[in-house]
Amino acid sequence: MTYRFILSCAPYTFEVSTEFTNVAEFLRTLYGSRLIEPAHYHGFIDYKVSLSNTTGMRALVKPQARFLFEGIEPFKPFSVQQGHALIEWGLNWVVSSQEFSYVIIHAAVLAKGDKAIVCPALSGSGKSTLAAYLSRNGWRLLSDEMALISPNSSTVTPFVRPICLKNHSIDLAKRWFPDAFFSKVAVNTHKGDVIHLRPDPHSIEHSTTPAQVVGVIFPKYNQDTFLDVYKIDKAGCFQGLTQNAFNYGILGKDGVSSLINIAETSQCFEIHYNDMAEVNRFLSEVVEGE
Repeated sequence: MTYRFILSCAPYTFEVSTEFTNVAEFLRTLYGSRLIEPAHYHGFIDYKVSLSNTTGMRALVKPQARFLFEGIEPFKPFSVQQGHALIEWGLNWVVSSQEFSYVIIHAAVLAKGDKAIVCPALSGSGKSTLAAYLSRNGWRLLSDEMALISPNSSTVTPFVRPICLKNHSIDLAKRWFPDAFFSKVAVNTHKGDVIHLRPDPHSIEHSTTPAQVVGVIFPKYNQDTFLDVYKIDKAGCFQGLTQNAFNYGILGKDGVSSLINIAETSQCFEIHYNDMAEVNRFLSEVVEGE
């Protein structure tokens, strides 16, 4: 059986098809009402993706999940049990590699009111765990994965999707949010054990409400550090943004000028931390001081 859905996840609409029941259940649980039956949708579709079984004898002996986009297979097959993680990473890949309407930065984005903090960071920095905590403690989640910046502006557009949590963060998040919707654990992926957390209702409700970037924070979790804050100058901020931007080079002048604008108009810090509440207080001071 093939499941087919329309995933309305502003600012994009995806058509998703899959042969795997566990992936269909994941989409229903983590996206809820944003998952639409195709018969009830008559609008534009931005991207069509599928998660299908391997072919030949392997499909019978040891089935695997393959992510496909317009004939492109950007990842090696995953085990079927890891399929829900693969669909999320596949959607990330599609947007980061195919989208040129925005300058895209690998970053978590959170806002209070119309003021946003962008947190660029490499995998393992703790940005998604931080985003999960903040989004349920007074902040609005725009993304845990990518900042969509309108060219030549400070406007960031939400792309509200499940938050990806890894390894030790899984038990931590479940203790923090016992009533939240979590996916099953995808065990032993290339990133370790992975789970996805459904965004909070407030963030989903405001998933079409943009915000203005007022702060750029480079976070790094350090279990031995309560909170150390380092001021970053504009040149350092720009360099950090370029190192985490997917497509600014392809966008040329617009891409470069957009990152320069963010660096020049935002407060910028590097933080090392082990206390989420203290980070929350510090970031609140950053946006409230604007």
